[in-house]
Amino acid sequence: MASSTRRATVLAVTALAALSLAACSGGTSTSTSTSTSSTGASTTQSGGVVNITLSHGYTDVEAQEITAQVKTWNSTHPDIQVKLLFNGGNDGALQKTLAGMAAGSVPDIAYEYGSSMAALAGRPQVVDLTSKVNDPSFNWDDFYPFERDAATSNGKVYGVPALVDNLALVYNKKLFDAAGVAYPTAMWSWDDFRAAAKKLTDAGRKQYGWAYVDDGSEDTTWRWLAMLWQAGGDLLSPDGKASAFNSPAGLKATQLLHDMAVSDKSVYLDQGNGNYLNLFNSGKIAMLWTGPWDLSSINSDVSYGVQVLPAPNGVHSSIAGPDNWVLFDNSSAREQAAWTFLTWLTSAQTHGQFIMATGDLPTRASETKLDSYTAYLAKYPGDAVFVLNLTNVTTARPNTTTYPQVSQAIGSQLQGVLIGQASPQDALTAAAQQADAALASG
Repeated sequence: MASSTRRATVLAVTALAALSLAACSGGTSTSTSTSTSSTGASTTQSGGVVNITLSHGYTDVEAQEITAQVKTWNSTHPDIQVKLLFNGGNDGALQKTLAGMAAGSVPDIAYEYGSSMAALAGRPQVVDLTSKVNDPSFNWDDFYPFERDAATSNGKVYGVPALVDNLALVYNKKLFDAAGVAYPTAMWSWDDFRAAAKKLTDAGRKQYGWAYVDDGSEDTTWRWLAMLWQAGGDLLSPDGKASAFNSPAGLKATQLLHDMAVSDKSVYLDQGNGNYLNLFNSGKIAMLWTGPWDLSSINSDVSYGVQVLPAPNGVHSSIAGPDNWVLFDNSSAREQAAWTFLTWLTSAQTHGQFIMATGDLPTRASETKLDSYTAYLAKYPGDAVFVLNLTNVTTARPNTTTYPQVSQAIGSQLQGVLIGQASPQDALTAAAQQADAALASG
């Protein structure tokens, strides 16, 4: 599943600003005879055959399935042959892409984190896909709205969704039963959630009701963003030029974190090392706000359930970190061949096979209508709520080069709130000042 890459997707946001500044624009080969890929592999067009490269960081079952799918394509499409290039891990995909641009050598298709789109958008080597995705035959509207937003920058589309996820509530049924607490429902409010977490906390056993990542990174911020949206708030002003989170909604979300962590002491504060999952497996944490990437790491002897996030006003907004396939201009022939292949790879039928093999979530709504979808849910029962929860992702993080600084401002201030060193209002005021300074300079 996506467990090996997804959490790093969240954390990768904070590196974007430095990478964008460090990158320089390099030329790309426009030859249709022979060029060199990002790993030095020869890519040749001859005798009517167009050879293209696809760079990815998949491992385990995802790597096995993408390999099988490319093999199937190559055996049935002799005119377009695809070669897979392993990028060493998706965490470094953007850095390698920017370095390849500077050197004038990029693959035809690359897997990129959704958080990387602002750093790639508008560069001459990156193909503007707007007209391609808007062709009726591609059915762009079949992708979830937040996926389309995450692939778009300044009104232009630069990516096609490769992977999607979201946050939901995962809970340990044994701990709920032992504490006599009813399992979470889709109607849970923040008050229900807080009360349950308090009852599920046992200081003597070092048992906590909930866990929250408190390392000040994007991992700290993006969980809070879901709460901000649930409370009816916005991160930025409509024109994106000023912060908007220092608001009654922002205060309500931040106050809940403070009250649970400081007053109730019902929250285990993870320092970014992922220890929350070990503690969940050992029965020391009752609830997590996490994604499908963690399900495969839950021990087989742990009976768990999945539910949508609690919400203060019945609006169970979630958040996602969709990733994209990005095309690069290595000649018109290779660009067209790459698009032809990518159209097949991201079709409902082909991606439906991919999620059946990997447990990843559907990227197209129509995948849930396939005959194989029932078998998919039977094979991965924990994913059922995560798939339904995709409709609760109504907002995407902004695709701007200044988002990393905004996120850092919020995350660092939330750290103080969670350990009781800063009041919610003071933290929001300080974060907004820092965010506004970054937005003004960006």
